[in-house]
Amino acid sequence: MIGPSCIVMPAYRAGKVLAETVSRIPKDFGNEGGTLFIINDACPEDTGKVADAIAAGESWIRAIHHQNNLGYGGAQKTGLRAGMEAGCKGFAVVHADGQYAPERVLDLLRPILAGDADLVQGSRMLAGGAREGGMPLSRYLANRALTGLENLAFGTRLAEFHSGYMVYSRTLLERIPFESLQNNFNFDAEMILMGHLAGFPCLEIPIPTHYGEESSSLDPIPYGMNVLRMIMRHWGGHYRNLLREDEVDTAHPKGFVSSGKEVSR
Repeated sequence: MIGPSCIVMPAYRAGKVLAETVSRIPKDFGNEGGTLFIINDACPEDTGKVADAIAAGESWIRAIHHQNNLGYGGAQKTGLRAGMEAGCKGFAVVHADGQYAPERVLDLLRPILAGDADLVQGSRMLAGGAREGGMPLSRYLANRALTGLENLAFGTRLAEFHSGYMVYSRTLLERIPFESLQNNFNFDAEMILMGHLAGFPCLEIPIPTHYGEESSSLDPIPYGMNVLRMIMRHWGGHYRNLLREDEVDTAHPKGFVSSGKEVSR
């Protein structure tokens, strides 16, 4: 039994592939109490209309629309808040473009729901999934180099820091002030680091991946620079300070604030 769990699906310029990606989510997820939150991040195209059409026919799907573009991390925050308010115990992040196999979401949620883990990452680097799925060699090498640098800086031993297939427990989200993290694509890596600092090790599960025309087109140079800034912030005590500040008000964690049909921040 899946119970109160959710999938958070940030969506931007995903109108052409959104319905197909949603159709690949196992039927058991919705049938057994799971909820899908599609977060339209103020897309100027038809992503919002497609999301509404999908949600209109399924009681387990909700479309949430940003009035302003908040970025990939900002979209995740909206979905995580919605899941917290709905009483969810497990939170999976699935990309709208289908790059990370939606079919595997239950495999990644199970350790969370069984109480065996609080932070799970679907890793493309384990079992050769990245190159088999068509990841360009340049991106593969950059991923490995950045992950090696992060492991050295943070004292971790992960195969990957840069997969977007993330799953969280409610316990972790109540402990980590995720609202204070970046709104860009570095949100995932910051969550892994914050989990590590808070005593929640990251469980990695091998996943297949698919690179096609619809896959992320993020600029690797600004992304890499943000990783370096994250390392510098860590060395400066920024992330540990966020955890200490959050301990001041444990009755109302920073990660749990209200959300609605439309979000403007």
